[in-house]
Amino acid sequence: MNIFSRVIVIVLFIIVIFYSSISDSMDAMSWPSETAVLVRNFGANDNGKLVLGMHFRGGQEILAAEKGEIIFTRAKNDPASRLPSPLGAWTAIDHENGLISIYSRYSEEDNSFSSTIIEKQQPIALSGISGWSEHDGFYFMIFDRERRRWINPAMIITPVLETRPPQIVSVELRDSQGVTMLSRNLSQGRYKVYVNVIGGMPLTTPAGSAPFAPQRIECLVNGAEVGSLNFEDVSAKDGTMMVSRNGLVPVKQIYSNSLAFEAAEVFLTRGQITLEVIVKDITGASRNSETRLIVN
Repeated sequence: MNIFSRVIVIVLFIIVIFYSSISDSMDAMSWPSETAVLVRNFGANDNGKLVLGMHFRGGQEILAAEKGEIIFTRAKNDPASRLPSPLGAWTAIDHENGLISIYSRYSEEDNSFSSTIIEKQQPIALSGISGWSEHDGFYFMIFDRERRRWINPAMIITPVLETRPPQIVSVELRDSQGVTMLSRNLSQGRYKVYVNVIGGMPLTTPAGSAPFAPQRIECLVNGAEVGSLNFEDVSAKDGTMMVSRNGLVPVKQIYSNSLAFEAAEVFLTRGQITLEVIVKDITGASRNSETRLIVN
């Protein structure tokens, strides 16, 4: 075996080990409730605001998604509870894979722990109302402490199965003034592509739960990709929340009050144009929409 072949083998071995370690950690966590209903999910557009975790309503016991060490808990009888907090009562659990799971806005009843080590699926609190919540339930978030970013829980909890592929509600083009183009005859220039989409419904949550946000929105012009927005994680740069769309882009630029996402910015040249939008969910299921345009 020559040197080049040996290098290829070593690289392939490293890749296999790397992805195996990822899948081992990514497949570890379980749902934080067996009965609560998912009403908002990570990446969803809540009237122009980004949802950073999963919002559950109802249910009873909140369960630890994975074994770990409790690094913070704020309950009714804690001195810190005298100070207002948007999270209300909350608990943070540190896991060996570099992730921290956070459970918040649940019942403020004192949840005492006999040990700082908590087991997977061990009850940690009860659904309720605290902090900036209006309905009985709780919030569930996952933070990557090594890369300092919020992770989409749907990528980590298992199993993630869905009953239907995502649905594309609408695709809009808006000019530089923010005016929606209703005609398929356009002038040459730069436009923003807004996509309103509904993700697939997960099988692992109770009936009535909201569908997942999409995993990825891709925009293509005449078959060439011009923009890709993914919902895998959210990071912070200089105090500004950023999402990934061909690079990091501020959340406020991507999220519209009309519940659509700004998925891409394109420059259309003269001629017949085919604008294609492809939406993919966590399982890989996809849906596409094509619009034929004439650019003058």
